[in-house]
Amino acid sequence: MVPVGGEDDDIAMVLAARDGDRDAFGVLYERYGRMVHGVLLARVPRGQVEDLVQDVFLAALRQLGSLREPARFGGWLAIIARNRATDYHRRARETVELPEDLAGAVHDQEQEALAVLATLRALPEAYRETLVLRLVEGMTGPEIAARTGMTEGSVRVNLHRGTKLLKEKLGVASDHV
Repeated sequence: MVPVGGEDDDIAMVLAARDGDRDAFGVLYERYGRMVHGVLLARVPRGQVEDLVQDVFLAALRQLGSLREPARFGGWLAIIARNRATDYHRRARETVELPEDLAGAVHDQEQEALAVLATLRALPEAYRETLVLRLVEGMTGPEIAARTGMTEGSVRVNLHRGTKLLKEKLGVASDHV
């Protein structure tokens, strides 16, 4: 796991990447990849997430020169990811979607995980995204804040309220999660 890194280090990596340093952009990819994955997983079918993560980083690389405040890289990247998810859904409405698993029956555990993910996706956006970043991507509250540009207080509130709402929707007693 790549350490979160300080804000100054992220700024230095953004500036170096903007100047063409591919290794610096690779470091940013390692630091922010899980966040982008989680943002997308909260919005699109899981089978599409990996390709869209790549699309997000390619778009970010192309648009890096337009980023005015390097300190806001994480929030800017999250916006690109959200926009890619919106674009995906626009295109999906225009085409016929096939079931994700044409190969046959899905294992019981996977079905349960998919049901929980579907319930997560039905939550309000602020809760959905922070919960996916925490529960699926394994990010800590401070990591989520650092990567998305949210305040730690907002992340805590979203995680608390989102967890409570998720438990209600899943019918889980408070002492089980």
